[in-house]
Amino acid sequence: MKFIDEFRDQALVKDLARRLGALAALTENPATIMEVCGTHTMAAARFGLKALLPPGVELISGPGCPVCVTGQSDLDAFLALGTEPRVVLVSFGDMLRVPGTHTSLEGLRAQGAAVRVVYSPLDAVELARQTPDKHLVFFGVGFETTMPATAIAIQSAAHYELDNFSVWCVHKTMPAALKALLSSGEVRVSGLLCPGHVTTIIGTAAYDFIPAGFGLPCAVTGFEPVDMLLGIESILRQIKE
Repeated sequence: MKFIDEFRDQALVKDLARRLGALAALTENPATIMEVCGTHTMAAARFGLKALLPPGVELISGPGCPVCVTGQSDLDAFLALGTEPRVVLVSFGDMLRVPGTHTSLEGLRAQGAAVRVVYSPLDAVELARQTPDKHLVFFGVGFETTMPATAIAIQSAAHYELDNFSVWCVHKTMPAALKALLSSGEVRVSGLLCPGHVTTIIGTAAYDFIPAGFGLPCAVTGFEPVDMLLGIESILRQIKE
């Protein structure tokens, strides 16, 4: 498939692996690179990218997953709404089994609470239109890539003048999460691999604080093997320079 196959080209991947090995040999200290997005983590596992990295270069996972960055207190507060009469809790499927302090969305549903799983926030709006006697509360989680869909759902609910649709908003921004992580002093990394889809929304300037404030190189990439290996190569070159 055009624009996909080119980024999975085996010959190019092998050449990039060779180039990474040559760069790693010139790097004085081991390089630990964090891929900050969960989509990068899944791509690295799917394509076996860690096996292609030379000795001294390690790829570790960061905070880029809605489940990982949703605080338990936020989840507990959302779950508590499920005990209210007429309330229907609506969420993406990846939050269904995430445990709160006492239960989860799945556990709450097993106890008889109204819990619905949707693929889009607009599905929650449609459910609210179809059930005017219920109050639909959508769990707004995730980073910049899911925020626009939540915003569109709010606009849509306003357009239909719905008074039975709400959003429990716990969205996070990628730069804020990275700043908190790097400021904690608990993470030792040599560079950051930043997500292309988030960057399409917020721009590359949002990451300026990483080299300016923490002295770390970073690279923005997509989620195919060639994308990610080129990003790792860029980070190693920045370290060397």
